[in-house]
Amino acid sequence: MKIIGLTGGIGSGKSTVANMFKELGVPVYNSDERAKYLMNTSLDIKSQLIKLLGEEAYKGDKLNRSFIAEKVFSNTNLLAKLNDIVHPIVRKDFIDWTKKQDYSYVIQETALLFENKAQDLYDSIILVTAPKETRILRVVDRDKSSREQVIARMNNQLDDKTKLNLSNYVIENIDLERTSSNVLQVHASILTDC
Repeated sequence: MKIIGLTGGIGSGKSTVANMFKELGVPVYNSDERAKYLMNTSLDIKSQLIKLLGEEAYKGDKLNRSFIAEKVFSNTNLLAKLNDIVHPIVRKDFIDWTKKQDYSYVIQETALLFENKAQDLYDSIILVTAPKETRILRVVDRDKSSREQVIARMNNQLDDKTKLNLSNYVIENIDLERTSSNVLQVHASILTDC
């Protein structure tokens, strides 16, 4: 079974592309969703986050996402420490998940693949791109974030130019019809290599 990484900057449309692969029958692991789930359910993560960020990291039993985002997206040191807590547990969860899959390949959708220097963990990498302004508008609309908040989050990610050189496939996600066509081409190419 091949392990494929699917990545792209915030607002590029990773989830849109991931859903297109799902529709083709490909098992897709959404790292972001699983991280949120694990941050709410793992006592190990919870105790480490409270130690790192204080009691305000949780409201009752629920992760205080707005508090955490405000703290870490303006402090790269804190963001790195948070990632050091969460990413190894998500990685183990992903490996356990792959063992239960029965397909030629699986996809791990993960925003910070290159930032976490995880590219060597994958057989191939798919990069989803879109123009910066398009991405900003998508995230402002989706998350009801301010433009400044979105740009701050973008600044914590590598630029597409750097990621392009490290990726096996690139899907530009502007027009859904073209995106879908590109997904079919990439899917066929990966299956040929399996």
